[in-house]
Amino acid sequence: MSTAAGPEGPQRGPRRPGRLGIGVIGAGKVGAVLGAALRAAEHAIVGVSAVSEASRDRAELLLPGVPVLEIPEIVERSELVLLAVPDDALGPLVEGLATLGAWQPGQLVVHTSGRHGVGILAPVRAAGAIPLAIHPAMTFTGLSLDLGRLPDCCFGVTADPAMLPIAQALVVEMGAEPVVVAEADRVVYHAALAHGSNHLVTLASQAAEVLGRIGIENPAAVLGPLLRASLDNALSAGEGALTGPVARGDVGTVEAHVGALAELEGAGAAADILDAYRAMARVTAVRSERRRLWPADVRAQLERALGPGRGPGEAAPSEAGGDR
Repeated sequence: MSTAAGPEGPQRGPRRPGRLGIGVIGAGKVGAVLGAALRAAEHAIVGVSAVSEASRDRAELLLPGVPVLEIPEIVERSELVLLAVPDDALGPLVEGLATLGAWQPGQLVVHTSGRHGVGILAPVRAAGAIPLAIHPAMTFTGLSLDLGRLPDCCFGVTADPAMLPIAQALVVEMGAEPVVVAEADRVVYHAALAHGSNHLVTLASQAAEVLGRIGIENPAAVLGPLLRASLDNALSAGEGALTGPVARGDVGTVEAHVGALAELEGAGAAADILDAYRAMARVTAVRSERRRLWPADVRAQLERALGPGRGPGEAAPSEAGGDR
């Protein structure tokens, strides 16, 4: 792989044809791992930015021997700049470097934000550099074990049509699978991943808390096989995997669940557990009704069993009212 930079582009040292000098801005959990993956593909990591102690430790672990540099110096040295920074920090960083005149014609500038496409890299494009967006659909620990997960990982890739093969090739070199996401679809794409991954963690931690409160010492041992099987079934069969008391129309069981979780809340359990149970049960009821899993009158019975809902963070009815 090579860039289209001419003699006015970044200065290069001798390097095997097709290999790039890559600078990593942000040695967080994602940046350090992707930098290590690109290094394993025989690209040269010419510098990394690391501000916190944790990021410096991560850089030392995953990118040993790579110099920790200031951001403008990294951009100056790099044929490809990997921007692995939080979503809200990406725009100001790109604009700030444009103000400094840091971006160089022909330079590849790649960000890892799920929310953004290449539009946010407009200052890069204006300078004659090439904007690319590659987002790993994976949760990272920032440890070397993440490298072993990349072959099972997809990346959401967005780029101008002529540059799309470059973005796809970078992903393939890291051992992952590129999936093209249109610029206009980036936010929806990212929302789907956040809803599936982040909220799964919330649900699992809530279930573990409930089991812990009734004295089960290792909730993970109880939940692990069940949750893994449920996830596998859901991914293979979609709504066809719906099961449990709501899908069966077991109104009495749902009512008992609500009562038991309300008692746990009264004994000190987090209020968000009952809120989440009610919310997810209602959504499950909608999907069960759509699949005609039970007679028409069951929906109304389930709504009565679930009782009044409340927004996240609102007090339970017995606690509402009083002075503010």
